[in-house]
Amino acid sequence: MNPHHLPQPRLGPHPEHPRHRAGSQPPHTPLRPLWACRACGHPWPCAEARLLLKAEYETRQPSLSIYLAGLLYEAMHDLYHLNPHDGPHPRDLFDRFVAWGPFRRSGG
Repeated sequence: MNPHHLPQPRLGPHPEHPRHRAGSQPPHTPLRPLWACRACGHPWPCAEARLLLKAEYETRQPSLSIYLAGLLYEAMHDLYHLNPHDGPHPRDLFDRFVAWGPFRRSGG
């Protein structure tokens, strides 16, 4: 199999969480393909989105991990298509999207 002609993978989950909104404020959801927060402009998931996601998935932590891993895939796809030669490092994206989630390893 030629690695330069791999099939295009399917799209991952649509980033519609966190669902909580305060009044007329925009939601803390990602603005694609830049993956910046719609509400505050910080790299998504911003601090507020992380808090809201943890609260929304409080009783479903494995679901949050799966959701975040799917969005990591989507972000990698978008960001590397925007800037294929100088895109973000995969470890940085993992830390941004997944490492803060409910199943991180303890330091000991």
